[in-house]
Amino acid sequence: MASAESVTFGAIKTLAGGRVYPDVAPASPVKPYIVYQSVGGVDETTFDGADTLQNSRMQVSVWATSRGDAATIIQQVRAALTAEPVRGVPIGAPVSVFDDDTKLYGSQQDFSIWWKE
Repeated sequence: MASAESVTFGAIKTLAGGRVYPDVAPASPVKPYIVYQSVGGVDETTFDGADTLQNSRMQVSVWATSRGDAATIIQQVRAALTAEPVRGVPIGAPVSVFDDDTKLYGSQQDFSIWWKE
């Protein structure tokens, strides 16, 4: 059965050297890496019940040792998630972040992903 997570993973699984993780990265991951998670979406339930067409707002975060690497990889993520067969829609532009604890540069972007159950 398809899900937003399986659709997203299928599209980006080869990026960042294949270091793509749902929800959270493992302890001490090799950099760069990508983390993705569902952070909401559009509910298509009507008085007739739930539709088989489902939506999720997928947040994708890239973490790297340089701002340039993070920016490059998030553009690769965007290309993969907006292409066929996913055809996701970006929700806003990428947001740059820096994590003081890990000293990693991040780039995050949300995408609206639709799929049929």
